[in-house]
Amino acid sequence: MFVVLYRWRIRSGKEKQLREAWVSATKKIMVRYGALGSRLHLAEDGSWVAYAQWPDKERWLLMRSSPPVAPVEFEVMRGIEEDAGTFPFPFLTMDLTDDMIAEPSS
Repeated sequence: MFVVLYRWRIRSGKEKQLREAWVSATKKIMVRYGALGSRLHLAEDGSWVAYAQWPDKERWLLMRSSPPVAPVEFEVMRGIEEDAGTFPFPFLTMDLTDDMIAEPSS
């Protein structure tokens, strides 16, 4: 499994816009590129963190090199960022080595 960590700050009052755009974009990426989904978190310091899972790095690279599957949603997210793509990093990629997260029961 391959994962990508995104982190950013958004302008105050734009939380609902971020969450709606993120959900919509994630659904489209999952359908088009076979991504395994993502989780969005609000950190204690007020930044937002998204953790996206992929079957492999090649699918993520294909998505990155293709025309955006969710251009409207990405524009919304870019438009509400405080420090567009620079806080503290645009993204961090990681290969999974060990997995100890239990899936929640229904």
